[in-house]
Amino acid sequence: MKLLGQLYRDRLAALSLFFIASILIVGILAPLFAPHDPEEVHMELRYAASSSEYWLGNDQLGRCILSRIIYGIRPSVLWVLAALTLSVGIGTVIGFISGYFKGKTDAVLMRICDIMLSFPGYVMTLAVIGILGVGLEHILLAFALIKWAWFARIIRTSVMQYADADYVKFSKTLGVRSITIMLKHLIPVSLPDIAVISSSSFGSMILQISGFSFLGLGIQAPKAEWGMMLNEARAVMFSKPELMLAPGIAIVLVVSAINFLADALQIALDPKLMTSRQKQEQSSAWTVKLQGKEVA
Repeated sequence: MKLLGQLYRDRLAALSLFFIASILIVGILAPLFAPHDPEEVHMELRYAASSSEYWLGNDQLGRCILSRIIYGIRPSVLWVLAALTLSVGIGTVIGFISGYFKGKTDAVLMRICDIMLSFPGYVMTLAVIGILGVGLEHILLAFALIKWAWFARIIRTSVMQYADADYVKFSKTLGVRSITIMLKHLIPVSLPDIAVISSSSFGSMILQISGFSFLGLGIQAPKAEWGMMLNEARAVMFSKPELMLAPGIAIVLVVSAINFLADALQIALDPKLMTSRQKQEQSSAWTVKLQGKEVA
């Protein structure tokens, strides 16, 4: 509740949170919000302009662009969120085990992470696509297999900061089980770091999945996806540039909102950044007051 209160006081963060929540709801309930079938072809409406029935017009096959934008939320945002959750979940388990037990366990797990991180992410993703074939599910699988190592390293560092705390040592002395110590003492203090890295990675994964779909490696026609919609509109980008605006603006707005929210979360969860921001706001307020007095 305290975190929500801090985000609510930041207007940009509150607006971003509301926008992201609305996008997720619209994506989940796409059949209720989409005015038409996103795959329904009407060649007589090919490249038709916006109208009262088709608010954003029609594409090269006469399909409703607005409906395709709405259904495109699922692969572009919801499925990416699912892959992110899986990656963070695996990374959290590995990071907690490595940071808590340390020693040989930490050494073995971190060497595995080093091996995974030694390969460039895009190269590994392309390798998975080359082996399994094109498709959104294969890209998301590649994300889950690759990004967990990065999350594990960051979460391990966070856990190691608290693993030697006095209350953790006292719990060990009392014979409390390791899993209980992690759940009761370590997870609550590590949640801020997990939330920040998850939110900051969310936007980059959306951009990556859109980029792969734009190249024809992601979701395949006739399914709707924002990156693929940009690719389909590329052939008429000079004669019909408005076809690229809707999916392009959708990607920009969602990624920008996620980045704004990630910055706000980092400030809200880090006391040092919060104090620094409050000082800046106070300094700005005093500057405005002094300028007002000088004018008067």
